[in-house]
Amino acid sequence: MGASDVVDENGAGRGDPAEVSVPASDASEGGVSGERLVLFTDAVTAISITLLVLPLVELVPEVASAHKPASDVITGHVSQIWSFLLSFVVIANIWREHHRAFSTVKTATRTLTVWNMGWLLSVVVIPLPTEMIGTFGGHDRFVGAFYYAALLAGMVCRVAMLRILKSNPGIVEGDSEGTRLRTANLYTESFVNALTVVVAFAIALAVPVLQYYSLLLLIVAGRLPFTRWRAAH
Repeated sequence: MGASDVVDENGAGRGDPAEVSVPASDASEGGVSGERLVLFTDAVTAISITLLVLPLVELVPEVASAHKPASDVITGHVSQIWSFLLSFVVIANIWREHHRAFSTVKTATRTLTVWNMGWLLSVVVIPLPTEMIGTFGGHDRFVGAFYYAALLAGMVCRVAMLRILKSNPGIVEGDSEGTRLRTANLYTESFVNALTVVVAFAIALAVPVLQYYSLLLLIVAGRLPFTRWRAAH
């Protein structure tokens, strides 16, 4: 049996499940174990979510040097605290979604690793527009566009990663129908979420007062009938 009998042009196996593999050029160079990639990703994400609080910590000496009461750290900087909480929830949620996708990945190919690095870049960038929200206000359109662009970039990378997992079942633990259906379900959910962020972004630009509240559409997207049907099957 030749390589062409095992892997089609999309990298998906067509022969014996035990022989399914990713393209040789992708697996032989730049690939790492799935566990190693997940550990690295978790570490970088943890650092990024920790960086969110540093601007708030820096407020303490500023308030003290201005001889203001300690309560001013909270009451006088509501916008900074709100932006911190927003981004904390956002990063925590996208990390959870990443964990769901990679919980069964046994081999991270070169292409998958590259897209994962793109995803990490979007996560690392989020603290910057977060600080800008607190400084320039929640209705600044440039800041809003920056924030949504970073969020959307991460979602596009996640869609690409799930597309790779869907097309290359050999890099995922277990080759059962349930495993393939789970990956397909995650791919569909991710694609819908990316489209939802585009819609939320359009709403934010059209109605600045709803700048970040439009992200609540992601909750609605997760409750779509077809999404729940696929999750139940």
